[in-house]
Amino acid sequence: MKHLLLSALGAIALWGGAARADVITIEWGADGRFAKELTVAPGKFAEVCGKLPAKAVVHWSFETDLRLDFNIHYHEGKKVVFPAKIDGSQQANGELNAPVAQDFCWMWSNKAGGEAKMKFDLQRNAGT
Repeated sequence: MKHLLLSALGAIALWGGAARADVITIEWGADGRFAKELTVAPGKFAEVCGKLPAKAVVHWSFETDLRLDFNIHYHEGKKVVFPAKIDGSQQANGELNAPVAQDFCWMWSNKAGGEAKMKFDLQRNAGT
């Protein structure tokens, strides 16, 4: 839990003190899936975080009605590592191959002028 708090604080530092994080803890279903629909207010961000073992594989995708900045990140001390980073996208998908056992966060930042409605899907491979 301490890592999740540090992640949220790090994200606030990255995106400016005025931004407020909506941090959601990943709760994997029995099928290894975690999916949600969210609204991201203008100037705010949403972050979804959870611990993964080394070599875990997570297939991810998202769709939104406005362009959002997206990243997957984790913390090594004060250093933030970004396995994925995409600016200004309405949809994307990919695969995270966790290089280390760590708390990983998927984050969407709304720099647009209106509320962004989005949905995302995370799917862990069996055994990870």
